[in-house]
Amino acid sequence: MSDERDRFEAIFRRHFDAVSRYVVRRLGQTVSPDIVSETFLVAWRRLADVPNSALPWLYATARNLVATEIRRQQREVALGRRLAARTEVRSADLGEFIAERLAVTAVIHHLSERDREVLRLVQWEGLTVADAAIVMGCSQAAFKVRLHRARRRLATSMSPPTNEPTPYELGALP
Repeated sequence: MSDERDRFEAIFRRHFDAVSRYVVRRLGQTVSPDIVSETFLVAWRRLADVPNSALPWLYATARNLVATEIRRQQREVALGRRLAARTEVRSADLGEFIAERLAVTAVIHHLSERDREVLRLVQWEGLTVADAAIVMGCSQAAFKVRLHRARRRLATSMSPPTNEPTPYELGALP
């Protein structure tokens, strides 16, 4: 039991800050401590399953818990919308606020969650392709393809639309 405890404490001390940053970037400060705690609780309960390179495993666990929390928040927002629709509160200022917020949200969330997660793992978390593939539960080759496609979609969403043909459309690219 002491060896298990020592191993867990070493994992906790070594990776707590990284897991905390990972979760905060996805959920903000409010619920992150709960998700981080739950991540390490799962690690304690499944310590035999935690590999020597624990950080990717911890990120994968935190990613699953973050996804569960996001779904919970989405259900809460949907309920709030249904309740708000019943109140029929109308205001010009409120309408402008909602329009602005929707426009900003559309820009931020233009990419799929999977694309955002692939980019976050490599850019924000600084994981290698091998470690990020473990977090995403796929092969390195599949992760490289996902990363390439996510980067391409990000570049496309950031550039203003033009009516000019792309190099691909001109036959410059295979």
